[in-house]
Amino acid sequence: MAPDIEAVAEQVFVALADPTRRSILAALASDGPSTATDLAARLPITRQAIAKHLALMADAGLVTPEPGERRRVRYRLRSAPVQLAQQFLAALAHDWDGRLEALQHYLST
Repeated sequence: MAPDIEAVAEQVFVALADPTRRSILAALASDGPSTATDLAARLPITRQAIAKHLALMADAGLVTPEPGERRRVRYRLRSAPVQLAQQFLAALAHDWDGRLEALQHYLST
């Protein structure tokens, strides 16, 4: 069954609305899979707060938890939800482009 693109986009936008979550995603993008402890060492936020942000991002599908050695969970980025959000925005922009072109044509005549 195909995902509800609007629902996925909404979850992505909610996750990306917070600057701390964007910092976590940027750290994962630059440094690769990391644990909450690894991220806390690089960011000015506690491990517990990072774990809460990672849980929200996992719910949105932006990160995937991967069990590691000694019960340490590493988080890996997933691009699929962001790609769906981009598709949603592209469709929205396309709709607006057509409407704006029609308005421009109407106003120029």
